[in-house]
Amino acid sequence: MEYPSPATPVRRALVPVAAGALLLGTLATGSATAEPAYGLYEIDGVRTAEERSEIAATGVAIDHVGDDSLLVTGSAEDVDELDSLGYAAEPYDLPETFANPDPGYTTYPELLEVVDEVVAQHPDLASQEVYGQSYEGQDLVAVKISDNVSVDEDQPEVLFTHSQHAREHLTVEMAIYLMRLLTDGYGEDDRITDLVDGREIWILPNVNPDGSEYDMAGDTWRDWRKNRQPSEGSSAIGTDLNRNWAYNWGCCGGSSGDPESITYRGDAAESGVEVAAVADFVRGRVVDGEQQITSAIDFHTYSELILWPFGHTYDETNDAMSQEEYDTHEALGEYMAEANGYTPQQSSDLYVTDGSINDWLWADQGIVNFTYEMYPKSPADGGFYPPSSVIERETSRNEEAVLRLLDYADCPYRIIDQEGTYCG
Repeated sequence: MEYPSPATPVRRALVPVAAGALLLGTLATGSATAEPAYGLYEIDGVRTAEERSEIAATGVAIDHVGDDSLLVTGSAEDVDELDSLGYAAEPYDLPETFANPDPGYTTYPELLEVVDEVVAQHPDLASQEVYGQSYEGQDLVAVKISDNVSVDEDQPEVLFTHSQHAREHLTVEMAIYLMRLLTDGYGEDDRITDLVDGREIWILPNVNPDGSEYDMAGDTWRDWRKNRQPSEGSSAIGTDLNRNWAYNWGCCGGSSGDPESITYRGDAAESGVEVAAVADFVRGRVVDGEQQITSAIDFHTYSELILWPFGHTYDETNDAMSQEEYDTHEALGEYMAEANGYTPQQSSDLYVTDGSINDWLWADQGIVNFTYEMYPKSPADGGFYPPSSVIERETSRNEEAVLRLLDYADCPYRIIDQEGTYCG
């Protein structure tokens, strides 16, 4: 069957410009706080995860990993530090795109309207709750989808989180697609009906609304990654939410302690108010000492990857990950990748990160989980800002992969024939 496309948002005017110009960070308009100007740079001759990790440790954000090159976002100071390490970072221009944020992408007010609409159309299947507030006071909303949505049933739960990084707007469209797929498809598609009957599904469609709204608010895309929370003792704004989680926070050179860095990990673990809110929500799903969420996907862009823990170490196994647990992540990641064509791999195969949601969900909560890095595969197709004309194609592309995760949510270890050991 065909499902409704994502939202039809308010239209805004567009003016074509060169992408290299629009991807440079800007100063905050109307703000007394000067924000560093970030640029997009290419570094050639980088082939190993160890080299990439050394580069990431300077505080730049690695946007894309090529066969022997990287694209990074960073400041002029970051470029100087890279040069001192022997890495030449050259300015990089993307193909022509648009000066104004693409009106085909959904703003946060529009997203809340979509949530209201889905709940109103399917009151027996969908509900919403506010699980916290952003730094700027916007409601953070979770959508629950289940056949008896008003009842907390003893069923496996699945968590989908979206837009930790502000500029990754395609992930919000993915949330909208999933909300509509799982509600409009109920009673029409046997597989979807069975999954909704047997699961409690939580969708957090935008966990960083302050950042995403800021990214959309200027005359150009602002290439903004972090939230909008000021840093104590600094004039800098924002914490990289996906470096602020409490497991091995700041442990391993996979984040920055500099508030001006684009990968700033925050003053302390869970100091980002949005991270603390999501973490409290997840902890709140523990019933009688048992975490009800069995599986999760955290959606990002870009590069078309499926990643699993750990990010803070190159090792596959350690005290927090047995071989069978690793094999489960690997097998399920590969199974999903067969459906959407993404590349499956351990997160640290790219480069070391610390304080990520992937590592925390597994090591702290025991949730089998993945990161999807969505379209595009390369920066040539728009990087973080592909045209909105791809939304329907690229969100529906993940339908089968997501349904495969839901299929195994009752016991992810079934995929390696270990349900008797782990799911008794």
